[in-house]
Amino acid sequence: MLKDLPLSEHIHQHCNESMERALLAERHPLWARSCPELKDIDFIRLGLLRCISVVDSGRHFLQTNEQIYSQLLPHSTYFKSLKSHRRTSMLEAFEQQSYHLHAETLLSQGIDYLKAFPELDEYTIEAADGHFIDHACHTEKNSKGKVYAAGGIYALNLRSGLLRFLCLVTNGTQRHQEIPVLRDHIEKQNKGNNSSQKHLYVYDKAVTDFVWWDRQKRHANYMISMLKENSIATLVESIPFDSRHEINTGVEAYSVYENKGIKFNVVDYRDPETGKLHRFVTTLPMTINPGTIVMLYFKRWTIEKTFNNTKTRCSSFQL
Repeated sequence: MLKDLPLSEHIHQHCNESMERALLAERHPLWARSCPELKDIDFIRLGLLRCISVVDSGRHFLQTNEQIYSQLLPHSTYFKSLKSHRRTSMLEAFEQQSYHLHAETLLSQGIDYLKAFPELDEYTIEAADGHFIDHACHTEKNSKGKVYAAGGIYALNLRSGLLRFLCLVTNGTQRHQEIPVLRDHIEKQNKGNNSSQKHLYVYDKAVTDFVWWDRQKRHANYMISMLKENSIATLVESIPFDSRHEINTGVEAYSVYENKGIKFNVVDYRDPETGKLHRFVTTLPMTINPGTIVMLYFKRWTIEKTFNNTKTRCSSFQL
């Protein structure tokens, strides 16, 4: 990547390379199509400009785009393209390649926020959470005349710091729970994933489903969460750990618990500053330091800070 290029050129270069990779990744991509009225690459560029522009609506964005970039685009062409299922498939393919390209760039620059923890080298580690904003003003109402907050589940890679959209929960026309959507996404990912890479999800209490996560270990999927206060579990045995290791400071116990025949590990951690006791649950193997598990869950709050930054901007993103 040439450092002397202006930001607009960097974006243009990145979009073109990501699109080329997306086209090469599939033998005959069904989403590939020539649209002279609004090319796919221009559709993506407009989407990026839409996200970084301070505008009040979609129409305001088109007016601003015409004034600044002298590009006249009919409203009907732009708004119809946003509802295209083909373009949605195109964006999904494009996003995967864009994410990989960013990851490669960060890796080449030596960016790895977890390199001090070699025990995690085999894992892709993501802090995931649902993020919802006000529905678009043109969202269709349901049979009861209601609309809901729109949003999906996002994942923050704790190794690289890259945030990505994981899966859609609702577009605002219906009310949905995020955890069943997350499970469906992971199940779908299992079918198409031939990689031996282990995947660790750090999520809040809502994700806890001991039976389901126990099955996911066969697909190298693991989780870290907070143990619910009302969880019914029986202590099976204590897990030995090095209490003198700096990473394990504050860990009072590391144990195996059982619920309905399913075993999982629990870390009892007391914050040295506040004295508050936290209990973390994980399906990771016993070889992982309990303090590392605590550290990863606390790093999960990074995604909350990211959401706080986007929420102040997302209010202006409605069409």
